[in-house]
Amino acid sequence: MPTRNLIFVAFVEPVADGQVFPRTDWPLHITLVRFDVGFDAAATGSADVAERIAGLADAPAAAALGAALTVGEDAAFGRNGSVPVNLIQPQPDLQALHGQLVDVVVGVEGRILTPAHTLAGYRPHVSHHGGKRLHPGDAVVLDRVALVDMAPDGDHTTRRVLRLWCREGGN
Repeated sequence: MPTRNLIFVAFVEPVADGQVFPRTDWPLHITLVRFDVGFDAAATGSADVAERIAGLADAPAAAALGAALTVGEDAAFGRNGSVPVNLIQPQPDLQALHGQLVDVVVGVEGRILTPAHTLAGYRPHVSHHGGKRLHPGDAVVLDRVALVDMAPDGDHTTRRVLRLWCREGGN
């Protein structure tokens, strides 16, 4: 069965619905949950699967918009600490959104790609990207939640925003 590679994120930089960007040039974001989901191309196409998932995420995403977040300390993630990040200080609305989106993924029989970093192991952060980064103490508003296709039309070199939930004035 074919799979669709998707991710829920909270962008901290402006993005647009339908925006396509290179895999190597993500706008700054907080990963909420990354997953694969299978689909039966004959019965329900991959677009239908993504639309269904987005529909299931409507209420949790909308409820979380407007949450005030604070950027925490610098840290290093990844193999040998090679990925510089800023942690996001614990915040109940962000944690609740993460948990609700995990429930959406589980409900569609998706496979979470980082189960050890999910639910109790979730450590929200924003990776530094080139010269772009956040700084400890920065205030961030959760005003852009998105479902992103990690390989639109089978192209693993690009990403596409499939659904964008925005707070009024957030984009």
